[in-house]
Amino acid sequence: MAYQIDIESNSQSQQIPALAELERWVSAALQSQKLEDAEVSLYIVDEDESQELNNQYRGKDYPTNVLSFPADIPEEVGVPLLGDLVVCAPVVEREAREQGKTLAAHWAHMLVHGSLHLLGFDHIDDGEAEEMEALETEIITGLGYPAPYQELTAE
Repeated sequence: MAYQIDIESNSQSQQIPALAELERWVSAALQSQKLEDAEVSLYIVDEDESQELNNQYRGKDYPTNVLSFPADIPEEVGVPLLGDLVVCAPVVEREAREQGKTLAAHWAHMLVHGSLHLLGFDHIDDGEAEEMEALETEIITGLGYPAPYQELTAE
C-alpha cells in the first residue's frame, strides 16, 4: 500500500497530535477499503478559517470539526488523489472535553470520519449513517480506542 498523506497546519493549537499519529489514523480508514494507492491532503486550521470554509462550501456560518472535499478526478486519469480534509483543532479539542473523550481518541475519530467521506461514505439517511458508524466503530476500536458512538447508544 502506498498512501501519501500531506499535512499542513495553520493552527495555533499546541495540542495537535504528532504527524505519525495523524497519518496512522487516516491510513486506517484507507486500509479498511483495501486501497492500494491513495493520496489525501490534511489541513489543520483554527475556528475563523473553519467557519469561513464551512460557510462558503456548506452555507453554515460556524466552525466545524472536519470538512471533507472529495477530489473530482475521473478514475481513468489514474491519479490516486482522494481529496482534502480540513480539521479545526480548537473544535476537536472542545468536543473531546465535552464528550469526555481523550484528545487522541477524538482526533482519530474525526480523521477516520472525514476519510470515510472522501471514500464515498455518508450519513444523510439512517441506513447510510448506520453503515458508516459501524465502519467507524470497527476502525476506531481496531486502533485501540473506545467505540466513538458509545455515548449515543447508551441514551
